[in-house]
Amino acid sequence: MILLIRIPEKVDDNSSKEMELKGYQRKDGRKGIRNVLLVAYLVECAHHVAYEIARPFRDDNVQVIGFGGCYPNEYAAKIMKQLCTHPNVGGVLLVSLGCESFNRKKLIEAIDESGRPVETLVIQNNGGTSKTIAKGQEWIKETVISLKETKQVNILVEDLIIGTICGGSDATSGIAANPSVGLTFDKLVKNNSTVIFEETGEMIGCFEDIVKRAETPLLAKELQKTLDKAARYYTIMGYGSFAPGNADGGLTTIEEKSLGAYAKSGSALISGLIKPGDLPNKPGLFLMDIVPDGEPRFGFPNINDNSEITELIASGCHVILFTTGRGSVVGSAISPVIKICGNPDTYERMSDDMDVNAGKIISSTATLEEVAEEIYDKVIETASGIPTVSERLGHQESVITYKTFEPIGPNCLVG
Repeated sequence: MILLIRIPEKVDDNSSKEMELKGYQRKDGRKGIRNVLLVAYLVECAHHVAYEIARPFRDDNVQVIGFGGCYPNEYAAKIMKQLCTHPNVGGVLLVSLGCESFNRKKLIEAIDESGRPVETLVIQNNGGTSKTIAKGQEWIKETVISLKETKQVNILVEDLIIGTICGGSDATSGIAANPSVGLTFDKLVKNNSTVIFEETGEMIGCFEDIVKRAETPLLAKELQKTLDKAARYYTIMGYGSFAPGNADGGLTTIEEKSLGAYAKSGSALISGLIKPGDLPNKPGLFLMDIVPDGEPRFGFPNINDNSEITELIASGCHVILFTTGRGSVVGSAISPVIKICGNPDTYERMSDDMDVNAGKIISSTATLEEVAEEIYDKVIETASGIPTVSERLGHQESVITYKTFEPIGPNCLVG
C-alpha cells in the first residue's frame, strides 16, 4: 500500500516532499494508523482477567483498557464507546464480571455497528477466572489472524487528528517544548489537519487572548463560559492545577504555568469547542473542555496525565504530543504518544523515554522552528507505522474516571 502525504519543508512556503505511509480502512469510513485489538474490562473486578487474556499477545498489538467503576456513568460509557470504535482499533473483546451496572449490551451494539469484530465474556457465566481466560485467549488468537487482512488505503495529512497535553512541567516547558508544539500545530492546521489542545484549568490569565482567537463571536462566548467555569471549579476546590514539582522546576505561579501550557495551541484561529468523546466536525484547531459541568463533586478534574490522554484519544486523536520538563514515562493504549522534553538536563537523564529533545533550544543548539520541524516529521513518521519510544517500551496506560458533562451547544462547532 502506498500513501502519499505532502509535507511542506517550511510552514510559509509551497515546497513539499512526499512520504509513503500505511493506514487501515474501517468499515465505518474512518482511517487508522494502528491496528489494535482491544481487551476491554467493564468493571475493576474483571481487570485481572482481561490483563491475563492479553498478556501472551503483547507482540501482536493486543492492548487492555477499561472502566474501573461499578455504578453507571454516562461519561464513562461514552468514552468507552469512542475508544472501542476508534480508527486505530480493529476489534474488541469485552470482559464483564456479570453484575456490574455498565450497559454492555449498548456497547456491543455500537462496536458491531461500526463493523468491528466484537465478543463478550461474562466471568460469572463462564465459570470463573481460568475458564474465562482460556476462552478469551482462543478468541484473541483467531481474531489476530483475521485482523491482518484489514483493508489498507491512502492516508493524507488532513486525515490525521493530533492532540497535545503537558505533564511534569517546569520552566523550560513554556520556553522550549510547548512553543515548539505550537508551531507544529500551526503547520498541521495549514495542511488541513485537525488538532486539539486542552487544560482550561491551566489557562488562568490567558482567557482574553483565547477568546479573541475564536472563529466566530458565538464561539467566543462559549469559550468564555468554559474558561469561567474552570476558574470557578478550581476556586471552589481550593487549589489550582499547580503541583510541588512545578515549583521545584522553576515555575512561580499558575499564571506563569498557564502561559507555557497555552503556548502549545499555536496561533491559529480556534475552530470549535468540544468535550471528551466529541469528534471535531472539520479540520482546524479545537479546544477540549475537560472540567466537569455542574457543581464540583468528582474532585480534581485532571487526576493524572493518562486520563487526559484517554479523553483526547476518545475524541479521535491518532497521535498525542506530550511535552514535559521534569520528565515523564507515560504512553497510552490505542494511540501513540510522542514525548517532547524541554529540559536538556532531563533529556540527558531520561533520553530512553523521550522522542524529541526540545532542550536543544535551551542549550542554543537549535531554534524553535527547527524543533517544530522535527516534531512534525516525527508525527508523519509515527503515522507511517514507526513506533514511538513509549510504544517500543510497551507502555499502554489508560484511565477512565467519573465525570459529568452536558452536551455541547450548536455554537461550539463552527460550520
